[in-house]
Amino acid sequence: MRPISESDIRGSFVNCSKGEARKLHLPRGLADLPWDDLDFLGWRDQGAPDRGYLIAERGDGLIGVTLRVASENRRSLVKTTVCSLCLTSHAGSGVSLFAARRAGAAGRDGNTVGTYICGDLACPLYVRGKKKSALVTRFTESLSIEEQVDRMRTNLDAFLDEVVREKTT
Repeated sequence: MRPISESDIRGSFVNCSKGEARKLHLPRGLADLPWDDLDFLGWRDQGAPDRGYLIAERGDGLIGVTLRVASENRRSLVKTTVCSLCLTSHAGSGVSLFAARRAGAAGRDGNTVGTYICGDLACPLYVRGKKKSALVTRFTESLSIEEQVDRMRTNLDAFLDEVVREKTT
């Protein structure tokens, strides 16, 4: 992912108002992020831990979505959960259910779409082995790192497609 500015981030959101985008907390150390290892930028809001944000490159632009974390249930440390984007397994509550309000009229009507994602939104770093899941090792896969990254991007695109898709009844 190419480095992006604060104004790029705030202007990319498709499922919140411009006012909401102006007020959201940006990730700390934005200039120092490992941009070469990121396929998307994801972060949790330090001031509101039930909120997260995700920015991805699509086509020749950016798409940003605001996320809400479903109420966290305490999970057993002996059970694992799997991220639906990068397929990294985590112990306990390392994976959270994130819900994104749909873009447009559907979102204003309260419609959301959700998926299970790594709780810290660091999927690209897990896939590349730059970050390790606590207590759990990644499954050994026959896919190359590049193929795993492509799969993660495909899964992310499917989620983002649902966020921007006009809901039909």
